[in-house]
Amino acid sequence: MARGEGAEQCSNTSLLQTPSPDGIKRPAKCESRSGLSVCSKLCYAIGGAPYQITGCAIGFFLQIYLLDVALLDPFYASIILFVGRAWDAITDPTVGFLVSRSPWTRFGRMMPWILLSTPFAALSYFLIWYVPSVDQGKAVWYLIFYCSFQTLQTCFHVPYSALTMFISTDQKERDSATAYRMTVEVLGTLIGTAVQGQIVGMASAPCISAGEDLNSTDLQVASMGNFTEPRVSLQHLRNAYMIASGVICSIYVVCAMVLFFGVKEQKETCRVRTEPMSFFQGIRMVMGHGPYFKLVMGFLFTSLAFMFLEGNFALFCSYTLGFRDDFQNILLVIMLSATLAIPFWQWFLTKFGKKTAVYIGTTSVVPFLVSVVLVPSNLIVTYIVSFAAGVSVAAAFLLPWSMLPDVVDDFKIKNPDSQGHEAIFYSFYVFFTKFASGVSLGVSTLSLDFAGYVTRGCKQPAEVDLTLKILVSPAPIVSIIIGLLIFISYPITEEIRQGNSKLLNEQRENEMDSDSTELNVV
Repeated sequence: MARGEGAEQCSNTSLLQTPSPDGIKRPAKCESRSGLSVCSKLCYAIGGAPYQITGCAIGFFLQIYLLDVALLDPFYASIILFVGRAWDAITDPTVGFLVSRSPWTRFGRMMPWILLSTPFAALSYFLIWYVPSVDQGKAVWYLIFYCSFQTLQTCFHVPYSALTMFISTDQKERDSATAYRMTVEVLGTLIGTAVQGQIVGMASAPCISAGEDLNSTDLQVASMGNFTEPRVSLQHLRNAYMIASGVICSIYVVCAMVLFFGVKEQKETCRVRTEPMSFFQGIRMVMGHGPYFKLVMGFLFTSLAFMFLEGNFALFCSYTLGFRDDFQNILLVIMLSATLAIPFWQWFLTKFGKKTAVYIGTTSVVPFLVSVVLVPSNLIVTYIVSFAAGVSVAAAFLLPWSMLPDVVDDFKIKNPDSQGHEAIFYSFYVFFTKFASGVSLGVSTLSLDFAGYVTRGCKQPAEVDLTLKILVSPAPIVSIIIGLLIFISYPITEEIRQGNSKLLNEQRENEMDSDSTELNVV
């Protein structure tokens, strides 16, 4: 849908005067087309790709990059990963609060945030993957640009997430658009894995054999020269990371432009009756809504499971399984499987309900988490297990964003005089998932440090292998069990969801009738 086309904005100024049979002009009802074209859904979906492309590259590769390419001490790497994610989590509710108070512009309320943050986010992302020439203060460099990128990406992703509520008022259309979005986002993780993994994989990664007296400082100095093949390889690897980041930055900008010019943001109601609330009032409001709290807490733990797997899988494949030269291809198989499985899960949740899909989709990964650790290392078996696990990854992508509009609608039904808080709901969900990501990355890197991780080692101590096995199997399984136990009390069933949809449609019709009557009297 071209920018400026599509549904009419529902506002007092857009009420058209239409002649009645008695010749008197009366205001017509506000109308908002709920139907979305395939083009509009695709443009909306493409806007979700930058978050997943960059998130996938960071999630899978940043830990191993800081340890084995930037040559940071594991302790400093853990601080960067945890503080960066914690800072990112803090910015989400803050940005959500600011977005909810933003004035409506001719481009909408969400779109200006998306447009203005894009170029600065791309620049910050590129600098994350650059190794400064000075060794002193290197950790500060990565912390600054990592936090900067997370902040700017939040300014993109929180408004984009809340945009779900402003592309249509129809639940089926929003669910359909969400399915498009999740398909493109999983495809985005596939692109992020392919770009980052394949470009980096083409560079020869040096390692330190057992007994070789070459520490991190030696590697840092040697990498600047042209003396032996391993020394050249480290610089080649660093260049490969920069090339990959440049490609991803270009994709980021293109996707943001497609979203901005291809999607029309709509005002949902004719009147905004809610006064702006303070930041802490917003916190109390969203966390006091029972269905939202249970949904967020349930997905907090299930997301934590996949984040443990994501953050440690590259190291697990490289060291524990011994597939140092194949891990990027294994990641590609997981993401390709997830992309193909999104339509299946969309059909499944439509047929059997979203709550059922949560239980089936999330638990389906457990057998593969067990087998990847217990089955002897075999590349063919690993590819098969990875493809099967990708099916569950697709459910983890789709379901949270498909269920969030349901709890927002439930809030509107129970609080009819409190409107316009969609960005706050979405930002707090992103806050908790990013907090979980920070916890998983920080705990993982510190655990590897305590286990005796050897930077750029060709082999790792037995304690490191055991730690990696725990981080990719028992830890995720425990998190999944806790999350599913919380979901038992999640109250929004398919019957309640459909009932809420009917009530909201009636509210909109009554509100439009009321506005027409008031203007008619005047």
